[in-house]
Amino acid sequence: MAKGLIHVYTGDGKGKTTSAFGLAMRAAGHGKKVLILQFLKSRTKDAGERTIAKKSGIKVIKFKGQTTPLFDPTVKSSELKRHIKKAISFSVNQIKSGTYDLIIMDEFNNLFRDKYATAEDIKKILREQPEGVELVFTGRGAPKELIAIAEYVTEMRMIKHPSAIGIKARKGIEF
Repeated sequence: MAKGLIHVYTGDGKGKTTSAFGLAMRAAGHGKKVLILQFLKSRTKDAGERTIAKKSGIKVIKFKGQTTPLFDPTVKSSELKRHIKKAISFSVNQIKSGTYDLIIMDEFNNLFRDKYATAEDIKKILREQPEGVELVFTGRGAPKELIAIAEYVTEMRMIKHPSAIGIKARKGIEF
């Protein structure tokens, strides 16, 4: 069995989740079992890529109780941290199960940037990575510890974005 590699998609530009879902489609198209674990996603907006991924046989889990203050300013940090710790534990169990060929940890990098997870959480995840399981971590602010060990690191850099001129996120394009 080939060694599973580590991918990091980070930066302030658009396309990190979209790139990861594209990789998921490619892997599923070749008969690989794919799991996408989504952290810190909006409670109200459901992204179009989730719908098509599920139709393609890709399992997608959007963790509940993880809306950030960005989407809901009433979120309590202590509750969010508790939900995130449970989600990390669940993720570790999924990784070490060996059930999947590709596991995407969508918006996981943000957990470090926002101090909801630690370098020890990364170590715990990587200790459990079976030989042939490919891991992908998306989100802004990827920690240097993860960048140092990853085989693929891509930084999306925003040069221009329509939000700067007041255009709101559009269904089918940004979500």
